[in-house]
Amino acid sequence: MLFRSHFHQNLCIKNNYKPNYDFFTNIKNNLNLPINSCAMKKLSSCSLVTPTYNWPEALELLLLSVKNQTVYPDEVIVADDGSREDTRQLIEQFQKDFPIPLVHIWHEDVKNRKPKIMNKAIAKSKYDYIIEIDGDIIMNKNFIKDHLTFAKKGHYLYGSRVNIKEGILSKVFREKILNFNILSKGIKKRGRTIRIPFLMNFSKAVEKRSSKLRGCNMSFWKEDFIKINGFNESLVGWGIDDSEMIERLHNLGIKGKRLKFAGIAYHIYHKEQSKSHLEINNNIEKETVEKKLTHIEKGINQYL
Repeated sequence: MLFRSHFHQNLCIKNNYKPNYDFFTNIKNNLNLPINSCAMKKLSSCSLVTPTYNWPEALELLLLSVKNQTVYPDEVIVADDGSREDTRQLIEQFQKDFPIPLVHIWHEDVKNRKPKIMNKAIAKSKYDYIIEIDGDIIMNKNFIKDHLTFAKKGHYLYGSRVNIKEGILSKVFREKILNFNILSKGIKKRGRTIRIPFLMNFSKAVEKRSSKLRGCNMSFWKEDFIKINGFNESLVGWGIDDSEMIERLHNLGIKGKRLKFAGIAYHIYHKEQSKSHLEINNNIEKETVEKKLTHIEKGINQYL
């Protein structure tokens, strides 16, 4: 009789192992033997890195969703672009009983310097794989597991997001809501709440940057990030930093793969930031595309 041992499956998940279901299928089809889920492939070690700036209420929900994960990252690094004292106090409170190392990297508030603080944070990271989310994201409980399951050398991953509407924010913050589904009230793009990771077996890698790329939900190998010198600190203000970095990864020969029906993230509504410098940033990205640049002058090399 075909069966899977739930005891072994749970044990392996807690130890960051994932089943190789292609292997199981081959055994079943070719040898007609029972399948045991202890033939496992080890998940990569990873650092979860998130930028934040003066929104501790959103950061609290993000950190609570980390504690809710079925597979933990090996560390969480908060890349703080100059937040006030209340953010530091929140992080220190979480550090008291957080299940994994929680690191706070802070620099002085000199307008928007996200590329710089992200470079500093990733330079301090201890692990081979980087999962990046925005500081206004609530992760589905299988978010980390999904990113690590589909991580592959020579590739990066990018996911989408479900939008939490402004009208339910007070309830979300008050009740600290972490779980949403297709029937939840107050969300948009509700189809993106559906998780069927098996369908990722049919997902194809792309050689060009997708217009669906969102920096709030992506992951990549640290060694690839260092090869292109990380985020471009010549970019100013809001926007383009993630897509320009990914463009250089493509120019290096790294392929992208979209997480569909996996890596589910919920984005907390906020007003749009100023786009006054967007033209400057667009010109920098245009040069990266046209000249097929892989390396920039001012990046993570300053902190290694």
